[in-house]
Amino acid sequence: MERRTFLKHGTAATLVGLAGCTGGDEQGTTTGSDTTTADETTTEGSETTTEATDETTTDETTTEQDLSGTLTVATYSSFVDAPSSSPGPWLKEAFEERHPDVTVEWATPDNEMNYYLQRAQQGVDIEADMFVGVNVDHLIRIDDELGDRQLFEPGASPLDNYGHVKEDLKFDPQQRAIPYDTGYISLVYDGNEADDPETFDALTTDEYAGDLIVQNARTAATGRAFLLWTIHNQGEENYLDYWEQLVDNDVTILGSWDDAYTAWENGEAPMVVSYSTDQVYANRYDQDLSKHQVGFLDGEGYANPEGMAKFADSDNDDLVAAFMDFVLSAEAQGEIAVRNVQFPATDWADLPAEFEEYAQVPDQPVTFTYEELKGNVDEWVDQWARQIVGGS
Repeated sequence: MERRTFLKHGTAATLVGLAGCTGGDEQGTTTGSDTTTADETTTEGSETTTEATDETTTDETTTEQDLSGTLTVATYSSFVDAPSSSPGPWLKEAFEERHPDVTVEWATPDNEMNYYLQRAQQGVDIEADMFVGVNVDHLIRIDDELGDRQLFEPGASPLDNYGHVKEDLKFDPQQRAIPYDTGYISLVYDGNEADDPETFDALTTDEYAGDLIVQNARTAATGRAFLLWTIHNQGEENYLDYWEQLVDNDVTILGSWDDAYTAWENGEAPMVVSYSTDQVYANRYDQDLSKHQVGFLDGEGYANPEGMAKFADSDNDDLVAAFMDFVLSAEAQGEIAVRNVQFPATDWADLPAEFEEYAQVPDQPVTFTYEELKGNVDEWVDQWARQIVGGS
């Protein structure tokens, strides 16, 4: 996932994107806690009898006292690198507060998911219990390269809160990855410089010549998602012809979300492929919302859910299950959504008014399933690269 943070340069605020998997095989581990203190959790629902309430309290206390040890959670660096805004430090502090005998350690290898895939290929031990930030592309690559060997444990853990996960976000047929958030790829455009194109076909017309900046589908998660969105909308037999029309209409293709968004901010074109939560950021940093309009082409937005999965080599079953259940709690779901500026994966997240007001959901969320992508996505991307950007 590409997560965005604001960096101040004088009086200007610039969005910086952190891309997904890259090369390298060094492992870095980050630990520490945020300065934010989590509120006490309360049990919702009405009390029927004093006996039932006492029993619930006793069960919760016993569970917390029984959990102990160290839980090593691997993830992408931006999930933990900003203590005041990244979800990781808050999750660590809040979980450890609830389970005083547990220590959460974060592992953030430079190569992210590829680091663990390479270790599994080499038969080397996985020095982590779970990974936060698994997407469907990861699972397809893992299955293609490992075959019958398992990097993650199949079968959903017995989680109390799993029933709150939205069905349309469950992207793993083997139930290795449990969704915890999602983003919707959309257009972001300067409403002072351009009108909402409203449809994919409109982007190929003279009115929008030179107006769109996109990301390279080979090097950026947003670029790949936008490519898949065009395939979903135009069809496998027509998507390359559609991209030829975009090229003829002077589309700009840049390497990363960061490059594309910065170019858009600098006025190089009035439209960029980004996320439908863009106005949450803009409002948070007092930006002019008229310059941060969100456009859903044909009423659609491409969903990119993220999940968490237990490494098959880990024997820390109880701690992994407890942490996953906490991540799916209403409180944690709200915190992750706000800090990661993504939508929660559950139906009960505690969200602030700001998020409810400025985060936009498409009328028709679309995505490809694991089954639809497996055996196809690499070919689609390779064909696009050869024909559109001249890659091999």
